[in-house]
Amino acid sequence: MEKLIITGNNLRIEDIVNVARRGQIVELHPDARQRINNCRAMLEKKIVAHEIMYGVNTGIGEFSEVVLNDDQIKDFQKYLVYNHAAGIGDPASEEIVRASMLGRINVHAHGNSGNRLEITETYIEMLNKGVTPFVCQKGSVGASGDLAPMSQIALLLLGEGKAFYKGELLEGSEAMKRAGISVPGLHARDGLAAINGSNMLTAMSALWLYDANNWLKQAEIAASMSLEALKANMKPYTALLHELRGFRGAVRSANAINKCISGGDLKEGRVKSKVQDAYSMRSTPQVIGAAHDMLAYARSQVEIELNGVGDNPIFVPEKNLALSGANFQGSPVSVPMDIAGACITMVSVLSERRMNRLNNPALSVGLPDFLTKGAGMFSGMMLSQYTADMLIVEQRILSVPASIQSIPAAADQEDFVSMGMNTAIKNNQIIDNAYGILGIEFMAAAQALDFRKSEYSFGKGVQTAKDTIRKYIDFLDIDRPLYPDHTRMKELVKSCEILHEVERVVGNLE
Repeated sequence: MEKLIITGNNLRIEDIVNVARRGQIVELHPDARQRINNCRAMLEKKIVAHEIMYGVNTGIGEFSEVVLNDDQIKDFQKYLVYNHAAGIGDPASEEIVRASMLGRINVHAHGNSGNRLEITETYIEMLNKGVTPFVCQKGSVGASGDLAPMSQIALLLLGEGKAFYKGELLEGSEAMKRAGISVPGLHARDGLAAINGSNMLTAMSALWLYDANNWLKQAEIAASMSLEALKANMKPYTALLHELRGFRGAVRSANAINKCISGGDLKEGRVKSKVQDAYSMRSTPQVIGAAHDMLAYARSQVEIELNGVGDNPIFVPEKNLALSGANFQGSPVSVPMDIAGACITMVSVLSERRMNRLNNPALSVGLPDFLTKGAGMFSGMMLSQYTADMLIVEQRILSVPASIQSIPAAADQEDFVSMGMNTAIKNNQIIDNAYGILGIEFMAAAQALDFRKSEYSFGKGVQTAKDTIRKYIDFLDIDRPLYPDHTRMKELVKSCEILHEVERVVGNLE
């Protein structure tokens, strides 16, 4: 994998994934290095001239009117990081912290943050050498940036805090020492430049969008399997139908499902179908398509934030300006991400409705009751639906927007905040449940297709998906405890193995 050259621009979600999960090496572009130095030089002139600048020679929040003397300016950055490192509870995953650091590096690369170059280069060295700060996930309100978690990262700039290194949780100073990284300390402005942006909620959203896109593609594969098992009328999946309406996501979804069922008897019209099916069977492209479109919009907003100057104050060397505002506000990300999370819940509901049709003898077009040969003695997959339903109710609770939940803080100086970290955390819970719900539909659809396999042949993608599932889950011949199967299916969906195998056969589902 080639190095990722950081310029401040053109950072994509895939880059976040490559650095955070796959260890891609990062390097700062020479032009970015020059911009950072130019901005720092301007800032230092303003400090010498005693120009009042928020967070440089003043306090912050409610204390923004308190002007610091020359002796206080440097130490203030240390205490700023100390008092903002105020999170709670379990740590964020290493990939989330790494993604957050990459986002902050890209902000610095614009040369508008006023920090010393050593701060940015230390973060790059930490990424490249695998020093990952221990960061409590909870504590940010998503305005004035993700101050609490970003401050725990910034503690390492002081040789403090804790960090993971080569699988060990160490004192920050020891982690830096073992990795051979010099501790830069914090001078004027450095601390605030390290923490004052919505980098963690944005990083979490970027990773989530990557995973959610893969989940939606698997939702289309699962839908294809259920449609084959239920002898669906496939005319509603005609591409022209969706092109006439014009929504890109619906066209994409219909095409993906057609790829999965291509080559089978249902697609070729050799299986008798109803004139018109229920909504859960014929409106899948419109529903999953709406989710695709929403995720595409959310992605555009997240990538704007990844490549923008999310900081305060912001310095413009070419105009000799220091501008104080609210470019740390997380709402531009939290609003679309709230809706994106709700879309995953929506598609999960659709998945459960198809699973219901597979189970229900009144709706399953001749499949055995609850997908078992011994109905009465055996209950088959009856209880699997209960599990899916519980997960969906939890998703629905979590789909209430966090972006409307502001609570004022800092003596009402910070009287509206985005709560974007809550959005990011609950979205991760939503998609975790979604893996389980979709796993149950996959399991039910594979069971149903085994009952159908003597009647007709399936599409290449559908057959591949079923074969992949059968590597891990046996046909339910007689009742057995299903919790191991449910959990195994959840992990299989999360791994994307079904998706990779199907795309290997039918091509990219995007």
